[in-house]
Amino acid sequence: MKKLAYILVLMILFITIGSNPVFADSLQKEPVIERAKVLNVQELAEDALETDFFTESMVVSLEVLSGDYKGQQFEVIHSLTGSFSYDILVKPGDKVLVTIDDMGNGVVDVYISEYLRDTYIYLVLGIFVALLILVGGFKGLKTMLTLILTIVLILKVLLPGLLAGYNPILLTIAVSFVVTCMTMLVVGGMNTKSYAAIIGVLGGVFIAGLIAYVIGSKVSLTGLSNEEAMMLMYIPQGVNFDFRGLLFAGIIMGALGAVMDVGISIASSMEEIKSLNPNISTKALIQSGMNIGKDIMGTMTNTLILAYTGSAIPLLLLFTAYQDPLVRIINLDIIATEIIRAFAGSIGLLLCIPLTAVAAGVLTEKADKKRNEEKTV
Repeated sequence: MKKLAYILVLMILFITIGSNPVFADSLQKEPVIERAKVLNVQELAEDALETDFFTESMVVSLEVLSGDYKGQQFEVIHSLTGSFSYDILVKPGDKVLVTIDDMGNGVVDVYISEYLRDTYIYLVLGIFVALLILVGGFKGLKTMLTLILTIVLILKVLLPGLLAGYNPILLTIAVSFVVTCMTMLVVGGMNTKSYAAIIGVLGGVFIAGLIAYVIGSKVSLTGLSNEEAMMLMYIPQGVNFDFRGLLFAGIIMGALGAVMDVGISIASSMEEIKSLNPNISTKALIQSGMNIGKDIMGTMTNTLILAYTGSAIPLLLLFTAYQDPLVRIINLDIIATEIIRAFAGSIGLLLCIPLTAVAAGVLTEKADKKRNEEKTV
């Protein structure tokens, strides 16, 4: 198992160095996106609007802060539509992203494309890393390593593989297997605790994915319940996606994190019990693991349900405001999808408890027998 962990890490590093994800933007030359600072904003007269689509237009003076155009200043026409979802309201001193399109012959087209948010995102990330190391110490560093490798697997293996047209369920299962083994072995070490957690997590997640697939097929889920999925039908690669497969792949990945948390918590607690009471029987140890799992079960199940509910609050408010009947709401594709996603993840979590407890008990018993045999020899 130790050799397996090293091989997995080396494979991921090789993939990181030797490949790049293929996205739609990389297939053709695109305008560059740079950082810029707003220097001045001056409103245009109402009769200067070229179309009734815009409710307000202004001249914005910008200074580019990055890239080949760094230090250059531009004046751009920035228009608002009156929509809070799409309008970018700017004032002097704001930092924004601008799209710069070199049209040739010295003509450069510049427009404001988004607020600049990454500075604060990096700040939050820095706080997270600092606390992880401060609280977790060396284990915190190992946690950071597994987090980085997980992100690499998603960006370098899962997404390019899906974009290339590979079976989403099989690919997600393979990535989940590697992520689980890698996380447990790096953070928990090469021991009975980690092996038991791997068995419990993979068993729980895969059975939950199977249940979600069977039930989802019976209720005719399309996998096209959101705009992003429908937009995939028009990407330039022309991939014939299995949208239902993508849906169930997402269910597996979404449940994996919470189930891993449950698996390692139970296995670690059982190892601690065994170290404090070496003479405890296998049956009693498994029962202790089950009792620990029952305590975890309530809060973690709520975590999954609340996470999916939180993401759908605006939609639920719409249904409540218009007083739609429950029978219509629950049968909508988008609602049925989220319900199955939430409960399939919870099923995986529940199944992980007995699987991990039994695996930890059996593996601990075998390890004890092996040690006793070595002592007698």
